[in-house]
Amino acid sequence: MTISATPTVLDGCLIVRGKVVLTKVPETVVAHPASSGSAFLGASSTSMSSRHVFTLGVLEGFRLMSIFRFKIWWMIPSFGNSGSDVPVETQVLLLEGVEKTALHDDDDAETPSSESTLYILFLPALEGQFRTSLQGTSENELQLCVESGDPNIQTCQVKEALFVNSGYNPFELMKDSIRILAKHKGTFSHVEDKKIPPHLDWFGWCTWDAFYTRVDPRGIREGLQSLSQGGCPAKFLIIDDGWQETVNDFLKEGETPTDGIEFATRLADIKENKKFTQTDPGCTATNLSEFIQTIRDAYGLKFSVRIFVYMWHALVGYWGGLHPNHEPLKKYKPKIEYPVLSPGSQSHMRCGALLSLVRNGVGLIDPDCVYDFYNDLHSYLASCGVDGVKVDIQNIVESLGSGYGGRVTLTKKYHEALEESALKNFKENNLICSMSQNTDFFYSSKKSPVARVSEDYMPHVPAIQTSHVAAVAFNSFFQGEIAVVDWDMFQSDHVTADFHAAARAIGGCAVYVSDKPGEHNFEILKKLVLPDGSILRARYAGRPTRDCLFNDPVTDGKSLLKIWNMNKLSGVLGVFNCQGAGSWNTKIDIGDFKRDTRQDLPLSALPPVSGHISPLDIELLGDVASETWTGDCAVYAFNSGALHTLPKKGSLRVSLDVLKYEIFTVCPIGNYGENLRFSPIGLLDMYNSGGAVESLKHTNDSSGCSVTIQAHGCGRFGAYSSTKPRACLVDMTEAAFMYSPDDGLLTVKLPGECSLKEIQVVY
Repeated sequence: MTISATPTVLDGCLIVRGKVVLTKVPETVVAHPASSGSAFLGASSTSMSSRHVFTLGVLEGFRLMSIFRFKIWWMIPSFGNSGSDVPVETQVLLLEGVEKTALHDDDDAETPSSESTLYILFLPALEGQFRTSLQGTSENELQLCVESGDPNIQTCQVKEALFVNSGYNPFELMKDSIRILAKHKGTFSHVEDKKIPPHLDWFGWCTWDAFYTRVDPRGIREGLQSLSQGGCPAKFLIIDDGWQETVNDFLKEGETPTDGIEFATRLADIKENKKFTQTDPGCTATNLSEFIQTIRDAYGLKFSVRIFVYMWHALVGYWGGLHPNHEPLKKYKPKIEYPVLSPGSQSHMRCGALLSLVRNGVGLIDPDCVYDFYNDLHSYLASCGVDGVKVDIQNIVESLGSGYGGRVTLTKKYHEALEESALKNFKENNLICSMSQNTDFFYSSKKSPVARVSEDYMPHVPAIQTSHVAAVAFNSFFQGEIAVVDWDMFQSDHVTADFHAAARAIGGCAVYVSDKPGEHNFEILKKLVLPDGSILRARYAGRPTRDCLFNDPVTDGKSLLKIWNMNKLSGVLGVFNCQGAGSWNTKIDIGDFKRDTRQDLPLSALPPVSGHISPLDIELLGDVASETWTGDCAVYAFNSGALHTLPKKGSLRVSLDVLKYEIFTVCPIGNYGENLRFSPIGLLDMYNSGGAVESLKHTNDSSGCSVTIQAHGCGRFGAYSSTKPRACLVDMTEAAFMYSPDDGLLTVKLPGECSLKEIQVVY
């Protein structure tokens, strides 16, 4: 009998590939086939309402991973095995259909799941003017919440509210599902269909944690200067909050802000504030345009790469929106509106910023004028030499939809205008979205190329350093199919800097810090940044390996976090011990990021955590292997410098202390001739060694065999070679090399700076 892949509702059960997923499904719940074996679930009610909660059935007997919003702005993962473990505001739900099979003899071994493991994916979608999410009950019921955010926008049924799909590879399942949804709904695009901005491949510096809102031209110049002098020039600059002309009607001059009143500040003009129009002894610039030209002249010409300059602003202009009584902004018809929070947004944490906006209101731009606002702002910035914008505080719009057609309608209106203006004024689509982790945004994102996947990096809050790294990896599993992921900044002189730097090196994200001027750890930075300011960015979003998807790497006391990614000719696997150094950040207020005193990390007395790594952890390794690959891999450990050779199904045991990590470059070994097995590793002193390797070709004739590698960068270059070569040449010049017959590690020094180099290994 052929078992259909298409989810169906039959005899009170939701059945996927012959497996019962939900029981006690009400008669009001129906399944509608989509494409490629997927389906939509819908439900109906006897009454009209702007908000419905439909029970879908009972969920039991599965390992599950939810990605849910614990704040209106941000998501984190949650883990469990029944409906009661699904948090309110769940936006992604992944189920594991069968038990995993171990490849090791010891009972506690962590191994990649076998191809017989079935994964079932639930994605709450948008349907017209309604947004949906999932939640569980204490009776293990799975519920679908449908809401418009406007009492006047009502319905009694939804037909395509919950997308359901299944497959045997969770990463292909997510990618295929996002592509199906994007094509079917037509409201958003897959990341591969978007224009990606060039700043992602260059090292950056953001002013936020360095200055917060006290940013000024002198501080920016000092920061750029100190990074350049240390050999890690910033080629990507974000001038964050603090550059705009704002006013706060609720705060008297000299008064200390309390109860988040600073977040009630509103925009007074689209032009820069007086900090950027007054000269200081070190700079003669009298406006933003002159200042940007000054820093470009000083720091952007070396290596013929200019600095990409981004400016921060809020989706509604500023935290409290636009001031309705300031003449330059009246043309956009701002009106004070008071956010109305959905029950889901009130179920978890509400930060001080949000509560302040609820109390004091937001100067909301008239939706019919919002494109004019963005176009005026962005064209002005572009005329000053600005390359792009980081647009923050986006999810506040979901709470302002009443009277405007609802949250989905208002979000789409704003995002269409934002994307159109950004692409028009910043030709390379230089747009970063932040505080936008709701499905209203995700499924309205047609052109937005880059989006934050995490809560803020908070250097002064020790308890969330490890959960930050874990959250970005799990969120990237979903969000990385919609936009290039942004893992946020970090500080290189922080006690956890090495941990954060290693994660970002393999995240496929932009790499940027928010160091205070002169407070840098260049030993760490030079593992990320080449002398020309470029970085070795991996190709995709860094995501947890299959065997980590349903384990809590922060609080279960036993699980390591493994993050995999790809380079052009190798895979990269980061292993992190996030246990015992904090918890999931569901109790941290947004105001805590401004504290100026650092606390000790809350390290527990947990022993080291152990697990296994395998070439099987790298999902796409076969895609980059040569035709001669038989499955063996060279596995290079960054911290220890150890080089191992493993069969594809082989494994290594890893044991890490709290807040420690290891990065493995996993290289398919090519067989070139009878006696030569070879694979390039990359720059051994960079976290993502394999990111330096661009291409490989070999020749084999009567005179012998040679391997030619194109590589980017400088420093120690390593490769695995089964035999010692006769010679090594770098750009046609013979170079000294070292060879270890014990492990086959071949090393050669790449001189000079960062041009593309040709390495020829002759046998």
